[in-house]
Amino acid sequence: MRERRYRSMPPDDAVGRRDFLKAGGAIGAGLVLAGRSLLAAQQTEGQQPPAKPPARPPRPKTNIEDALKVSRTKWSLPGPFPGRVVEVHDPAAMPDGKVDAAVVKAMVERGIRGLTGKSLKKSFGLFLTKTDVVGLKVNPVGPGLISTRLELVDAVIDWLVSCGLPRRNIVIWDRFDYMLTDAGFTAERYPGIAIEGLQTMDEAAAEGKTQDNSKWLKPDGTHVSVPNFDQEVFYWADVEGPKDLPYLNQHVFNGKHSYFGRLLTKKLTKFINLPVFKNSGNAISMATKNIGYGAVCNTNRLHAPLFLDVCVEVPAFWPVRDKMVLNITDGLRSQYDGGPDKNAKFAYIDNRLFFASDPFALDMVCHNRIVAKRKEMGVAVNENPRFTDYLRYAEKLGLGVVDPAKIAHVKA
Repeated sequence: MRERRYRSMPPDDAVGRRDFLKAGGAIGAGLVLAGRSLLAAQQTEGQQPPAKPPARPPRPKTNIEDALKVSRTKWSLPGPFPGRVVEVHDPAAMPDGKVDAAVVKAMVERGIRGLTGKSLKKSFGLFLTKTDVVGLKVNPVGPGLISTRLELVDAVIDWLVSCGLPRRNIVIWDRFDYMLTDAGFTAERYPGIAIEGLQTMDEAAAEGKTQDNSKWLKPDGTHVSVPNFDQEVFYWADVEGPKDLPYLNQHVFNGKHSYFGRLLTKKLTKFINLPVFKNSGNAISMATKNIGYGAVCNTNRLHAPLFLDVCVEVPAFWPVRDKMVLNITDGLRSQYDGGPDKNAKFAYIDNRLFFASDPFALDMVCHNRIVAKRKEMGVAVNENPRFTDYLRYAEKLGLGVVDPAKIAHVKA
């Protein structure tokens, strides 16, 4: 299995993806992924950061108002259990670092019942119908260490099938097809279930290792994955994507539109979000990040000017807001620093799963937990409210409940 470098939202003290591509190789990767650890190293070496960070430019305009104009449905966020988060812990889930599938299945069943207060079959009816086409949005980043556990996906599939959903109506998906393969989400591993990436990307071309772009670039100058995105459903932000070929290779489009995958707009009727417990600098990279930056293309342009707000505004659009019915954060092995890519130095077995229909309440609970873990491990923590302001923004939009006084954090 080849080593990959994750292209994602960098923490505030990291360089952008374009700089990574120009730097190339492990040096660029180290800069992008080190996060707060990089800052600490700089301080150790006497390279003090500026006393006062430069003022942020004005926030770009977006089309969030278009999302809010669309009428909600009975399935819309925050779902049937706003502000409710169920945490399930079992020390036997990963003995010696190996997953015990039976234990994880029991944890999933316990978490679902704890969230709904009903049997597994009645719980199914609160989120889904037997005719739904259901996506399982995994996080394949960090395969072998912190990617969504295959055994967790197995347990969710077992629940769905036991309640009458045909296997042919289940799709395991992520934005990048090669990441799914790297993390073990293959047709051989999951017979009868579709495996679908929203797009392809040529890593060698993106990193400047080859000048041959034919694997992703059509003769007419467009990306081969253009048909996979719905150009009638988009998140617009007044920020242009870079025009260079490496950016287009990774992001499919490079204008001011981030189009939703046609999988979400045309095929899936519901989906379950299965993120991983990890950080991105002083912020987290969990439920809302997994979908905010995973459901649309042309995202790198959004990192600096909109940062975590994307994790609110993309889920506000109907392909996510009205279809993402359940979230299960995989904290079987968690990571408290060095994210959003894998870093074994900061990964630890925690044997936990977190359940919620409300992804924003879920992320608030997990944010507080990771902050406590970082402090415990002696990692510098910036507790500026801007790292959770996006969650409060979501509450103002009616997408979730994040006020600690209103969150019911239940340990089942």
